[in-house]
Amino acid sequence: VQSVVRVVFHDRRLQYSEQQQLEGWRWSRPGDRILDIDIPLSVGILEPQIHPTLLNTVEFLWDPSRRTSVFVQVHCISTEFTLRKNGGEKGVPFRIQIDTFGAGGKGDPPEHLHSASCLVKVFKPKGADRKQKTDREKVEKQPAAEREKFQPAYESTVLAEV
Repeated sequence: VQSVVRVVFHDRRLQYSEQQQLEGWRWSRPGDRILDIDIPLSVGILEPQIHPTLLNTVEFLWDPSRRTSVFVQVHCISTEFTLRKNGGEKGVPFRIQIDTFGAGGKGDPPEHLHSASCLVKVFKPKGADRKQKTDREKVEKQPAAEREKFQPAYESTVLAEV
């Protein structure tokens, strides 16, 4: 099967201007990509493909009967797409989306098998540590009933079916 991984904007208002936002990013960071596959850490992926014009997309083939995991690298941070203020920018949420397709018949398009995504915000390491600490403190101050509404932390990224 083939999977296509993309980093897209989660907020609907930014989705309308996504192409312009990505072009602006490309102009300010020539030669860089938004999304890559970390080949040494990934297992079971075949024929990884990176399109030079689609900075936020990677593709690969894999065998669903074998153990497979893909590690992706996001090379932009959430605050690169916010208006600059006096520091402490909130950062825009991204969505990592994976669409999986089976082989289509002769002349037929590939068959869509599954889609899944997760919400992510990407910060620089020290900023991420600070953000996680303040988020954790906010959650801990909430009553127990409110805390149950939050998703628990995981060692790896958990994707929800879309």
